Amino acid sequence: MRRPSFARVAAWPRLTRRGGALVLMGVVLVSVSLWFDLRDILLLAFVAIAMPAIAALFVSLRPPRLAVYRTFTPSTIAAGTSTWVSLSVKNRSKRTFDGAHWRDRVPDHLTAPPDAVLPAIGPFERMLPSGDDTAHLEYRLRVSRRGVYVVGPLRVGVTDPFALARIDRDAGSARELVVTPRVTPLDAALGTAASVDGVLHGLQRRTHPNSDELIAREYRYGDPLRRVNWAATARRGELMVREEEQRGDPEARILLDTTLSAHQRGSKHEFDDRVHAGFELGIEVAASIGVHLLDLGYQVRCDAVADPARGGIASTSDGEYHMPGGDQGLLEDLARLDSPTRSDAPARRATTGGSSAPARAREARMPGFAVLVEPDEHDTANLVALRPGFEPAVAFVTESTATRVVHALEEADWRVVRVRRPTEIGGAWSGSAVRGRAAVANDRIAATGDARPAPSGTARSNGHDGRADAS
Repeated sequence: MRRPSFARVAAWPRLTRRGGALVLMGVVLVSVSLWFDLRDILLLAFVAIAMPAIAALFVSLRPPRLAVYRTFTPSTIAAGTSTWVSLSVKNRSKRTFDGAHWRDRVPDHLTAPPDAVLPAIGPFERMLPSGDDTAHLEYRLRVSRRGVYVVGPLRVGVTDPFALARIDRDAGSARELVVTPRVTPLDAALGTAASVDGVLHGLQRRTHPNSDELIAREYRYGDPLRRVNWAATARRGELMVREEEQRGDPEARILLDTTLSAHQRGSKHEFDDRVHAGFELGIEVAASIGVHLLDLGYQVRCDAVADPARGGIASTSDGEYHMPGGDQGLLEDLARLDSPTRSDAPARRATTGGSSAPARAREARMPGFAVLVEPDEHDTANLVALRPGFEPAVAFVTESTATRVVHALEEADWRVVRVRRPTEIGGAWSGSAVRGRAAVANDRIAATGDARPAPSGTARSNGHDGRADAS
């Protein structure tokens, strides 16, 4: 409630040091003239007091007419990096605009550029523009965490010709800067999803032994190179791809804990503006996995754990991403994902009926990855119900995940991998692939009818089935 009031006060004219000193001198002269009965000094005293007042009225009645165009280079950045903010300030008045100061407005926790002098701008040129009516400004802005930040408008400080009073005006409009979460490169050779993709295509070839004899089609933009049919390419003299693998385009699913429902249920206070470290870690894990799967040629779907059947994680997307361009879309949706608030939990309980999650479990089996921060029993039940539709099923949990949730997932045959900090994301992904290779071997044995079990020692266990530690 204080910010609008503060904004109105900041828009009032105020005296500069010179104007304040002049008013102080006038007050002293008035006191001296009254004390010593020197009426001739009163004229100087009134002039000293009236000039700053007239200057304040002057800057209030003559607002600047400026047009501001703002661009970011690059337009979308990753957390921990910086962008160049370029400003083009164009004078729309027929008078020269000079003697002003400028400062771009940024969110409170970001470092704004210092107050600087705005170069003199000539009068507006309508007929023969030469560029004298435009000033170009630039500064570097660094952002440490993901999100959508509103940069602007430009704050211009205008003074009178004698620099006795100053008023700050906003020029132009604000613009959004999208800061995506950090992405950790993952090991493609150890990717569980890649191994499962090979098994699925191997089972398909055994089920349909003549699938390679289908007619190949010409290469289209966006087709993965792994679908290239080199024999048909050599015969036709142009790049050809296998049509049967188009129907078997692999899919993967990511389930993200976006509500911190377990924390909200036990908390008595509202959330503050501080960043939840576990939630931001979960965002980085989901971003790294999603970009990695998209690079492998997967069609990725990202849903909320609390309600996996209602759609994507962001209102601007349906939650389905594919290349080309899917990686950037996923990162931007994750950047726009707000931190959970206490009011989200009751609404979520009211909209979820509890019957939609098992329906999704009856779909075709695909790789499933859950990123958990602080789930409750309702979220755990959703994951248990979805387990039959995932192969493999890997859950990345943070330190704030309750032990009972971990045990429930392990009993449902989820592969649980702990992640404590962003530097462990790569190791957690490699650890999730250990059991994935054993599962691939078992699937191949089942497909060929071999009764021999998979070799022991392929997975590092700590006493529970399917649970590993990234450390």
